[in-house]
Amino acid sequence: MANQERIARHFQASIEAKQRSFERLAPITELVATAMVECLLNERKILTCGNGGSAGDAQHFSSEMLNRFERERPSLPALALTTDSSTLTSIANDYSYTEVFSKQIRALGVAGDILLAISTSGNSANILQAIQAAHDREMRVIALTGKDGGDVARILGPEDIELRVPAQSTARIQEVHLLLIHCLCDLIDVQLFGGEDT
Repeated sequence: MANQERIARHFQASIEAKQRSFERLAPITELVATAMVECLLNERKILTCGNGGSAGDAQHFSSEMLNRFERERPSLPALALTTDSSTLTSIANDYSYTEVFSKQIRALGVAGDILLAISTSGNSANILQAIQAAHDREMRVIALTGKDGGDVARILGPEDIELRVPAQSTARIQEVHLLLIHCLCDLIDVQLFGGEDT
């Protein structure tokens, strides 16, 4: 019975984190979706990055854009900077792991693009450099963070938007990040292609 009680605590903690996040982040999530739609309508793209589980989230978002979310629709331009192992390892080997995203952004990012930067702590050095590179390229930054927002929150510009999950547990933050990504995918589809509410 102890294992089932432990599982129940995980479910309850996840539900509570999502409820707190909804109360704080629903209006901001709508703003983020609108910013992404404007980016796409202006024939720009969304670049994504993160480490570990956040790398998986970055890839998840880009795959939903490039392929489809829950409806048939044209592909949308998004690129995860976490997937090219030759590029990642060559930058890490020749320069530094802190530059694995920033060097790609300086090559691929253009003014009007969006960087979706994901960091549960807000303190990942390569995410901080990625944000700086995005600013240098006149890109807007959307940051998914948690805890106190970390250094990411302190370097965001006035046009950037932070979605900070009000939780301390990395697992809970990641669970909410995934839900936010799905909300964004849905809102982007509805705003670009219309259709019934689901």
